This record gives sequence, structure tokens and C-alpha cells, in this order.
Amino acid sequence: MITMVSVSILAAAALVAGCSSTQERDMIDRSVVENVDLERYAGVWYEIARFPHRFEKDLVGVTATYTIRDDGKIGVLNQGYKGSFEGKLKKAKAKAKVPDPNQPGRLKVYFFPLVGAEYNIMVLDKGYRYVLVGSSTPGFLWILSRTPTMDPSTYDMLVEEARRRGYDTSMLQKVPQR
Repeated sequence: MITMVSVSILAAAALVAGCSSTQERDMIDRSVVENVDLERYAGVWYEIARFPHRFEKDLVGVTATYTIRDDGKIGVLNQGYKGSFEGKLKKAKAKAKVPDPNQPGRLKVYFFPLVGAEYNIMVLDKGYRYVLVGSSTPGFLWILSRTPTMDPSTYDMLVEEARRRGYDTSMLQKVPQR
């Protein structure tokens, strides 16, 4: 599930990854889920919360849509509205792949050729209803859902999991959805 916000975030993550110290990266638990059925993962995901980033600034109604391409890669379309739901629709397209079939929860997303950003599926429920996604640095985190709203107890559980893994969850910003 890769939304415009996720795609933009991943592109920024790739650029910022080189700026983060190894010590910072090692402070977070970047382990991923062991099994991901990409066919089930494909489809629309709503961005419920994210860490703030320039490329997603003022975006609302953000979604990530993933499709399985004929070449086996994953098509990514992230989109959101600038400022309000009546604002201009911003889109970002990318492609993703699973570099290591033994770690299907660790993807690389490419917004630009040869510049891939880590997309780590850290929590994914069995019904593919919600997911916690991180990257190679502690500055990128997303909570996504198949629906525009999320049960508060599920949200709290995902925030606590992110905190347990070493993320500064005080940085999470909820994303307005319709």
C-alpha cells in the first residue's frame, strides 16, 4: 500500500537516509512482518497518521494505491489534496519491489530511477485492514488503514508499537480523511 504521501515520504526517506547517523538508525527496531501476500496488500490504503514531511505538507485525504504490475513489481500511486478537500489534487507515482523474497515485508520504492527508499511493513493485521510502515530512518512513519477512519483502540495499539520500537510518536500527525 503506497499512497502519494507514502511515495513522497519514501523518496524523501531515500534522500534523508544518508543524512541520518548509523547510531540513529540502529536505535529503532526496523523488523518487518514475515509474511505478506502482495495481492491482498494491493488496493487503496488511507493515511491515518504520519510524521511531518515537506513533501506531504498540508495534504489531506491522502491515499496510497498499490497495484501488481505485469512485470511483478508494484505500482504505487500516492495522492492527497493540498490544504483542504477542495484543494488541488497532488499525485506521485512510483514503483516498488521486494528485493529479498525471504523478507517480503521489506520493500524498496522508487520515485526516481536508481533511488530507492525502504518501505518496512512492521505491523500488518491478518485481515489486511491496517498497517504500520517505517523506513530506514527514525524520521519516517505511517499508520494506514483500508478505511478512512480507524478504531481508537487500534490506533493506540499501533502508536504504542511504534513507541516500543523506538520512534518518537509525539511527532505523529493525524491526517484528515472524508
